[in-house]
Order: sequence, then C-alpha cells, then structure tokens
Amino acid sequence: MSDQSKIPTHLAKDGKGILITDTAMTQLGQLCQQQGEEKFLRVGVRSGGCSGMSYTMDFISSNDVQDSDEVYEYIPDNGSLFKVVCDPKSLLYIYGMQLDFSTELIGGGFNFTNPNATQTCGCGSSFAV
Repeated sequence: MSDQSKIPTHLAKDGKGILITDTAMTQLGQLCQQQGEEKFLRVGVRSGGCSGMSYTMDFISSNDVQDSDEVYEYIPDNGSLFKVVCDPKSLLYIYGMQLDFSTELIGGGFNFTNPNATQTCGCGSSFAV
C-alpha cells in the first residue's frame, strides 16, 4: 500500500477543510465547471452502508447552503474557484479526511481516506467510528 502522506494534497484557501489530492482536485475542478455558476459540492456522511456510515457527495445551489454549514474555497490548477460545503455534524466525522480520485477500471472514482474511521468496508464508501 502506498504512503498517503507523500501524495500532494490541497487545503482550502483558509488552510482548513478536507485534504484533496491533485488528481481529485483536477476532477472536481472539471465537474464543478460543468455544473455551472453558483454550484457548490456538498460532502457529508449519513447513516447506512456496510460499516454503519457512508460518505455523500452532491452538487447543490448556493441557495441550499445553510447558515450553520462550513464553506471551504479551493482553487484547482485551472484557476476556477470551487466551494465545498459540509454540515457541522458531518464535519465531526470527516475532519482531516483525504479525498482522492482514481482512473482505475476496477475501484476507480473518488476514494476517501478518513483518519477518524475505526473500520472501513472493502468498497471504501462506508466506515465506522
């Protein structure tokens, strides 16, 4: 298994938020650009999945951002700013998480590495704390 600490990552402009690898940053930058103006990426957790909790990612409009949400700004290499939104309850479970993207045929897509998880499932989309 590769050493996760050597993978280049990005933090939000304020130095906080989730860690996003270069490959995930490129992919998210493209996806956010395709979504159009005023779309944010909401990340979070919900009950369910094989280990008890599962990760969620979805695009939302700026009108769907709640006052209690944390909003982080990221600037990918293409220079187009995008924002990641997380509710306070989810942030307790995913703070410090690393988001990566793989182009592998099997197991490709977005991958989550969560230092708060005590158990993860084989597919990597659910966890327990």
